[in-house]
Amino acid sequence: MNNTLIIGCKGQLGTDCMSVMPEAVGVDLPEIDITDRFQCLETLDRVHPNVMVNCAAYTAVDACESDPLCWKVNADGPKHLAEWAAANGAFLVHVSTDYVFSGDKPLFESCVETDVPSPVSEYGRSKRAGEQAILASGAQAAILRTAWLYGANGKNFLKTMLRLAMQNPEREIRVVNDQYGSPTWSHTLARQTAAVIEAKATGVFHTTSEGHCSWYDLASRFLELMNVPHRIAPCTTAEYPTPAKRPANSILENAALKKLGFNQFNDWKDELARFVNQNREKLLSEMSLML
Repeated sequence: MNNTLIIGCKGQLGTDCMSVMPEAVGVDLPEIDITDRFQCLETLDRVHPNVMVNCAAYTAVDACESDPLCWKVNADGPKHLAEWAAANGAFLVHVSTDYVFSGDKPLFESCVETDVPSPVSEYGRSKRAGEQAILASGAQAAILRTAWLYGANGKNFLKTMLRLAMQNPEREIRVVNDQYGSPTWSHTLARQTAAVIEAKATGVFHTTSEGHCSWYDLASRFLELMNVPHRIAPCTTAEYPTPAKRPANSILENAALKKLGFNQFNDWKDELARFVNQNREKLLSEMSLML
């Protein structure tokens, strides 16, 4: 029987993991601080899980460029978890990112697990360091690289688009149309995580929805499905500069999952439609309270 611990259980993915794996124990700050080696190992000694799912991450990509905390969370934290997992025979599932790649592959070629990472931002570099720490630890582990994650809980791109549209339906929202990726529903990623645990599959896995689109395509389809008045226009990355460089091509291919025969993901358009169908009223209610 699995004694499963979800670390970062209050976040977007962690909340969905708790719903998919109701038997799991969830912890978050301040109960566990993965950046504090002593406190982290002490907490794990007390709970003594045989499966750990690390959903804790510093994901504010632009803030990572200047905040050293991103390295503590994204690199040191996974190292501490892997150290405990290796010493105690636990299975570690760690969530990583498309940002470990440069994004320079020709459109619309996808990155597979065997491609060599080459991050171009502090966020990407810190997440890659976390991967490397786990791979070097000797722990039994699965690294799940995902991308463009959205869900019903926490902050994400879709909620930002909805808030902007509802705040002022007449205002034109400009969205980048030359970066491509695979929008991924956190609930499906949680189901995929459960399947990886069930199989005790180790190694690096890409875990994103099938197909790809631009941020503009995603925002347009989402606001149409939400049936809210909006004005939206495409722009280029050059017209929307950010502190961190974004990969132009973030398309990942779930090659390793497909080889093992338990890829849980469908086309991003179908996943998005299901997400809206299940969460439309909740999302509208949440945004109404914020306005």
